[in-house]
Amino acid sequence: MTKLPWNHRLAAVASLGDESRRRLFDFVASAADAVGREDAARAVGLARSTASFHLDRLVKDGLLAVEFRKLGGREGPGSGRPAKLYRAAVDEVAASVPDRHYDLAAELLVSAIEDATSGGGSPREALLRAARARGQSAGESAARAAGREPEGAAGAAEADSAGGPDGAGPFADFLAGQGYCPADDGGGGLVLLNCPFHRLAAGHADVVCAMNGAFLGGASTALGIDPGRIEALAIEDLREQGGAQPGQCCARILPL
Repeated sequence: MTKLPWNHRLAAVASLGDESRRRLFDFVASAADAVGREDAARAVGLARSTASFHLDRLVKDGLLAVEFRKLGGREGPGSGRPAKLYRAAVDEVAASVPDRHYDLAAELLVSAIEDATSGGGSPREALLRAARARGQSAGESAARAAGREPEGAAGAAEADSAGGPDGAGPFADFLAGQGYCPADDGGGGLVLLNCPFHRLAAGHADVVCAMNGAFLGGASTALGIDPGRIEALAIEDLREQGGAQPGQCCARILPL
């Protein structure tokens, strides 16, 4: 769940709906090295100006990256200006509405099976370890991106107790970026209106909700929130009683 933000992925997929743009992306992504506008235009049969427009749009949408380099090994005065070259910025891009992260669940489950197979331990415990570690890594990345130092387990409790009513702000931002759609629950906590693993959880709630809780616990630790504030909900019972939305997450964030 550390890939492009959801809205960027939607824009990227929409961008590839244009056939010329999709062909250019396929050409650049399959090239062994960064390519120039002339080569890309020639490969897909477009005018150079048209190819340049679409290539720059693919850069704007996060699918391609640009680098400048002098070609032919020429350097120094008189060797000309560096050429503008394009290379793929992502290996693949996918988006769903609402936001889902079944790829993360698959990675964690495979990692847990490998760990349990090699070590002979409990697959469930291996899954929780993997999810907690991935959550902490994602939280640390989010903290650094926001210009903050990640917290340790002890630091999380200290920062949370001293954070005041806005203590969950960075964590709420993280949850939003990961697709949980956090919303004020009216009592100082957060309800998570979207479950990134909804279809899996519908048939395997015990395993998937435990995995989700471990992921959130790891992330909360890195972002200075006491993991004890993550409460597991009996989400199916709440839905039957009309107290939860169909796609709501099985966890909530308790108030300070």
